[in-house]
Amino acid sequence: MERTYPQLCQPITLGRVTFRNRMFGAPLGATDITPDFSLGPRSQGFYELRAKGGAANVTVSELVVHPDTDASHMLHIGLATPGQLASFTYVADAISRHGAVPSIELSHSGQYAGTYLLDKNKKAALNQWGPSDGVRPDGLPVKALSGEQIAEIVAAYGEAAGLAKRAGFGMCLVHAGHGWLLNQFLSPWFNKRTDEYGGALENRLRIVREVLGSVRAAVGPGFPIELRMSGAELFDGGYDLAEGCRIAAGLEDLVDMLHISAGSYQFGFSVTHPPMFVEHGSNVYLAAEIKKHVSVPVATIGGLSDPAQMEQIIASGQADVVYMGRGLLADPELPNKVMANRGEECIRCLRCFVCMAERPVTQTRRCAINPRVGREHETMYIGPAARSRKVLVAGGGIAGMVAACTAADRGHQVLLCEATGELGGILRSEQGIPFKRDMFLLGESYARQLAAKGVEVRLATAVDAALVESEGAEALIVAVGSDALVPPLPGIDGGNVIIVNELYRFAEKVGQRVVVLGGGLSGCECALHLRMEGRDVTLVELRDELAPDANIRNRPILLAELEAQAVQVELGLTGVAVQPDGLLARNAAGQERLLPADTVICAVGQKSRSATVDALRAAAPWVRIIGDALRPATITKAVYEGYYAALDI
Repeated sequence: MERTYPQLCQPITLGRVTFRNRMFGAPLGATDITPDFSLGPRSQGFYELRAKGGAANVTVSELVVHPDTDASHMLHIGLATPGQLASFTYVADAISRHGAVPSIELSHSGQYAGTYLLDKNKKAALNQWGPSDGVRPDGLPVKALSGEQIAEIVAAYGEAAGLAKRAGFGMCLVHAGHGWLLNQFLSPWFNKRTDEYGGALENRLRIVREVLGSVRAAVGPGFPIELRMSGAELFDGGYDLAEGCRIAAGLEDLVDMLHISAGSYQFGFSVTHPPMFVEHGSNVYLAAEIKKHVSVPVATIGGLSDPAQMEQIIASGQADVVYMGRGLLADPELPNKVMANRGEECIRCLRCFVCMAERPVTQTRRCAINPRVGREHETMYIGPAARSRKVLVAGGGIAGMVAACTAADRGHQVLLCEATGELGGILRSEQGIPFKRDMFLLGESYARQLAAKGVEVRLATAVDAALVESEGAEALIVAVGSDALVPPLPGIDGGNVIIVNELYRFAEKVGQRVVVLGGGLSGCECALHLRMEGRDVTLVELRDELAPDANIRNRPILLAELEAQAVQVELGLTGVAVQPDGLLARNAAGQERLLPADTVICAVGQKSRSATVDALRAAAPWVRIIGDALRPATITKAVYEGYYAALDI
């Protein structure tokens, strides 16, 4: 079979283990961690689905090796707690039975202990240990580890690796990046020691070499050991790429592969986890440069999910392996699709951070576009419906398309009707914003899936009760979406006003000076996009904050981008009227002023198509209302409701 992506599909041997392709599953924290720090029952499905999807390996994260000096609520492994080793064994079995190699990340947070604790008072009460005495950026004191403690930690890495191998893991990753303990020793910014563990690079490498030696002694020859490191810390005072190359060269003799990431905790979350505002593969250059200085294989990571780009990375010699974290959450089947020459079916990660934002809010896992994430054990083996039914889906936005595809997968006869001449719904508007193009492509991908799954699609067909009856639909899913909210301001219907959802249609009409009315997520993203294009942009919001509807991971990055791009922000202002020369606005004190603009973009929100919904509530024996038709919210809500509505039929 001739491969469309031959480099991605090529096996690679590390140590004495051969991996089936070059697409590896990056370390991701467990879905559920029990009170005794074991893997909970949901975690097995969480890791297993990516193994079943074709990844060459799946990495379980993070296994804390020395709880006495790292009290984060992360995974522990030991023999003292009944069932703890068994929980790791079940997960390793679940990964390996699908042909993937189970790997485990060995970690120590150092002075960032407690990072994942929701109880910040408990976090403040922890001892924070690091290479040197000091104070963290958030004010918590840090104590220097003694020589005896360092020796204990080094030994603990080996003990944890040995137990992981006993549990069935076939590879281990030693985490020495992102500002965690081993990175703190490598970094001149963190490490101010004057003993054999500080100062010259040889000394700063010492603890990492001791750890790798301890791990090797525990797992034996041929067992793959991988080192994860930041190619550069990318903050003032941290080590640069040149130093990163020297670090890699100083450690390569002890590892089977170098895994090159970027950045440091609290100094660059958006560097380590590239957001939608930067190019895909923004960190690949670090791996590419380090690869020139070492002889062992090198892996790269960071916002990768496009098969063509990943193929080029390997074909051009920039890296030997590509790691995906968020990419395999969005589409666990991506490696299988690539191996089967179905790369055009891959669903790309939106880099929206829903997956990371959910952890600190609810302690669960969620993905905006994959409703199975964190719920894999509930859905992995769902089969065909007991009886095939005629299902009519009203609306061809993302909620309706997800519902239609899922219903078709379960063997139902599905008809999807869309009132307009195009599928995609509100996702069509995202094609006008380059950094949100992946969201537009998601709609395109689902449109192709509808055809592949045999769903009958009728465009320019509004659904009413008569149509439902004439089609003999036994189940009706109402996904008719929403309309833009347009405030009744004088002049709002003028030629200098564009509704944000229609921006992609009228981009050529946007002038140099722009006022965006509405500072929610949609308005902020629109303002940022227009500013990136070089326009003078003023963002107007009635409330006292911007983007309260953005998730807690994405919001600070978005706000920082708005500031970096010098978008003028006006809070506490109400639109009064649109005039030919701009927006007349009023503050809380009743004072009015004109905000000059050639173009006003209206981005104040969405409203459900309630009249259409009400007319369909009793149109079939079984009716479900989903997505914006139920209540305007997020793409996450639309995808989840569409998926689970179809499972209920």
